[in-house]
Amino acid sequence: MSEAAVFHYETEAEWKGDKALSLRGAKLPEIQAGAPPEFKGRDDNWSPEHLLVASLNSCYLLTLLAVAEFSKIPLVSVSSTAKGKLEKIPGASFQLTEIIVKPKVVLASANDAARMPRILEKAKDNCFISNAIKAVIKIEPKFSHQQT
Repeated sequence: MSEAAVFHYETEAEWKGDKALSLRGAKLPEIQAGAPPEFKGRDDNWSPEHLLVASLNSCYLLTLLAVAEFSKIPLVSVSSTAKGKLEKIPGASFQLTEIIVKPKVVLASANDAARMPRILEKAKDNCFISNAIKAVIKIEPKFSHQQT
């Protein structure tokens, strides 16, 4: 019988006064975080909202790279932007309701372009962050090729 894979990720947050925090993790660089300006914070700190959107963006991109590699699709470059929408829900609190991820993929070969829509969808389906949040996730890709 095989054992299920279980991983743990531990972080530490320390209040630094006002609405500022210091975030740490084992062997990771410390980053400054805090409330965004909309919630009486500073605009030069990573906010929880930015961190959540960045988590989804980076998870999606890393999953996309893994799916492309598994599918033997060589990539020249990949980058992505993501934008989250935080809104007050009537009768509830604020919720991140939508995140739009815009990956830009440059393929090594034009022959792989027809396979990319499925690869992009598989990346979304297998991204554990997108599976863990209730916000609507939209993928708006742009891809091109650099024929070799």
